[in-house]
Order: sequence, then C-alpha cells, then structure tokens
Amino acid sequence: MAQEVVGFIGLGQMGSRMAARLLDARHGLVVFDRSDAAMRPLVARGARAAASPAEVAELAGTVMASLPTPEVVRSVALGPDGAIHGKRMTRFVDFSTTGPRVTRDVAAALADAGKASVDAPVSGGITGAEKGTLAIMVSGPRGEFEAVEPMLRRLGNPFFCGEGAGQAQVLKLCNNLLAATALAISSEAIVMGVKAGLDPSLMCEVINNSSGRNSATQDKFPRAVIPRSFDFGFTTGLSHKDVRLCVDEAEAMGVPMVVGSAVRQMLAVTSAAFGADSDFTSIAKVVEQWAGVEVRGASPAAPAGGLTPAGC
Repeated sequence: MAQEVVGFIGLGQMGSRMAARLLDARHGLVVFDRSDAAMRPLVARGARAAASPAEVAELAGTVMASLPTPEVVRSVALGPDGAIHGKRMTRFVDFSTTGPRVTRDVAAALADAGKASVDAPVSGGITGAEKGTLAIMVSGPRGEFEAVEPMLRRLGNPFFCGEGAGQAQVLKLCNNLLAATALAISSEAIVMGVKAGLDPSLMCEVINNSSGRNSATQDKFPRAVIPRSFDFGFTTGLSHKDVRLCVDEAEAMGVPMVVGSAVRQMLAVTSAAFGADSDFTSIAKVVEQWAGVEVRGASPAAPAGGLTPAGC
C-alpha cells in the first residue's frame, strides 16, 4: 500500500540516501535540489521532481530538508520560493545542522503562517543514512514529533529532546564538537607515537582497549587516515561550520569554550591547507606536516605485532 506523499529538499550525500529510504518504504516522494543530476536517480525510481521548495510544499504535507548551511536553510524555508509559501505543507522537518538561532527564526515564521517546524539534525554519516541507522535528535511540538516518528524510524533512531525550538540543534552541535575534538587530539597523539617509531594500527588497538578510546581511534583512523584515503565522508568546511556555530552559541550563553576554540582554529588551518571540500580527517595531515612524519600502517612484509589497519 502506498504511504503518505513526502517532500524532500536537498539531495546531497546524506539527503539522497535518506530520500531513497523513504522510497523504499513506498512513500510517494517529491524532490527538489538545485542540481538536476542529483534528482535524476530518485526520479528514475518514481519520485516527482519539483522546480522549487515552494512547489514541493504545494505537493506534500510533510516537507523534509537536508541542507549545508544556516543561510541555505533560511532561504529554502522562508525565501521568495521557500517552502513556507506551499499551501499543502503543514510541517517542515529539518535534518540540517544550523544552530539554534536560525532554527528558532524558522520555527517562529512558520508558526505565524500556521505551519509546524520539527528540528531533526542527524548523526551517523553516509553509512548511517544508507542503512537507516542515523541518530536523529528531534525537538518541536510533541504531537508533530509523534506524527512523523514512523517516517523517522525508516531513517534511524529518533531521540525526542524537548519541545523548545533549537534544543536538538544544541545537542547536535555538542556532538559534532566532541567528534571534531576527538579527531584533532587523536591526530596529535597518533602522530607523536608514529614519530617515536610506533605502528599506528597497534596504537589504535591498544587505545581502543584502554581509557583513551574514541570515535577517531575506533573508526576514522582505521578507515580513512591509516589507509591514506582521507575519505571518511564529511568535509572540513562542514565540520568547521559546525564547530564555529557551537563555539559562538556557547559563548553567547556565557559558557567558555577554551578547547573548542582551539579545535575551531585547527579546522580553519586544515581548510586553508587542503580546501573546504577536503575530508575532515585531513586534520591529521596538518599535524603530520608539522611533525615531519606520515601515519601509515606497517608494511605487509614486516607488520608490527602482526597487526594490519583492519585490526583496529
């Protein structure tokens, strides 16, 4: 049986996979992206392409969005061709990481127009979006959350954070600050060990069985740094944006961000060195260059401790 028609705006690496899962669940789907090429695979599977966010909102009662920056979210939701102008839309579900200020502005404007806003930033990366295992942090009216919860469960595991607009955004920013901090400090620690002659795979194995284990040593270094692929799937520019939003919001609240400010600066350096479109695991390359070493696994002919990068 066909399910409710859903709109989806923003078909990048995350959005395209999330939208595909809605199609898998037999939802009717209306999509919009500035790139026609991004829409084609979904249209080929039966989705309908719209010419603007407003047209998506004319055709779907629930409109979802996965967008790169707060400015784009504001434009898509409230701009001249924004979803706010669509007569059929009753709720706007935003998976983007925008920070709480823009979320509150969008929620207030939509409420004035008689429409609900559900803030639902996600974590879990491309793999999570593809497999439907994302952590989805949700805030907004509880009744609206309950209405979209079955659809959210097709995409991952929703956690209701509260009814206040922007509460989920605060949690997402905290999460992304921690992820970036783990990557930055792990880069320093692993590079130090490599310069002392240690095998980085052995270091990951030991750390992951010790008190220093974290998301970088468990996942990012084995998958993207030690193999030298630097393709974890999240750009330096987006990580820098998220950490900057977190630090700015914290400082506005009177919460000091001494370590967070240093991580923000490291991401700025990485972006300057390798470009905003580089993978954010490139932060390790900055530390490598400063230290004059490279983090590589032991050669197959002489593995350290018999370990390979896959071992951690």
